[in-house]
Amino acid sequence: MTLKIWSKQAAIPTEHGSWVFLRSPLVIGLLLGGQLGLAQVLLVIAALAAFLSRQPLTLLIKILSKRRPSSELAAAIFWLIVFGLIALAAAFGLWRLGAGYLLWLVLPAIPVMSWHLWLVSRRAERRKPGVEILGSAVLAFVAPAGIWLGQGEMSLQGWLIWSLLVLQNAASIVYAYLRLEQRVLAEQPDRAAQLKLGIRALLYTTFNLVLALVLVWLALSPSWLWLAFLVQWAEALYGTFRPALKVKPIKIGIRQMVVSIIFTILFILVWII
Repeated sequence: MTLKIWSKQAAIPTEHGSWVFLRSPLVIGLLLGGQLGLAQVLLVIAALAAFLSRQPLTLLIKILSKRRPSSELAAAIFWLIVFGLIALAAAFGLWRLGAGYLLWLVLPAIPVMSWHLWLVSRRAERRKPGVEILGSAVLAFVAPAGIWLGQGEMSLQGWLIWSLLVLQNAASIVYAYLRLEQRVLAEQPDRAAQLKLGIRALLYTTFNLVLALVLVWLALSPSWLWLAFLVQWAEALYGTFRPALKVKPIKIGIRQMVVSIIFTILFILVWII
């Protein structure tokens, strides 16, 4: 019997939007760190491999819980080993280069991943914004990691940027759920109903915008930091009063990806200019 080790289901994440929560902080960290050398290359490899390993691990749990056929077991184990070994090799390289302190950033991923896998085993992993926000917070650790590699040491700036990215991710996820909720509405809601549906997204984005303004006022961040957070706030305001009735999820995802790209570009520019 021939074992099938290639499987898109095992090797490639099915949640395409999750790439945004890795790509954005990774780019931000590398550019704000201001260095590009072997350590940064190893960080990218380690982050990508660790991120990709979630897919075969999730598939493995689905197989063990009888949600997927056992014929996919070989592929799940193969890709889990491949991605795991690559991540370990890159992590070892970072340790040899004196950046072993970054490995502590992996620890928060353990309980978050465990929670996710437990939900998978119970067929309850879908539509869990809390888990998604925590997962995006774990991925955002690559931003301070990239900054600290460039600076040569841990700094408060890295923690500040991580915190800001977590808040942006949370607002983005909450807003995405609002749009998905709107698309299944039977009819166009009135203004009061629109506001009731969108109030959570508006509160998240308004909090972020106000916090950015406060940080600027306290001289703890660049003067134009608020501009990056204005983008998601404006999108939430637009989306609240322009419900996405019958809009395909792919269109919602693409629009939010564009917002994320604009945020990332502006966030980088306000820190380096």
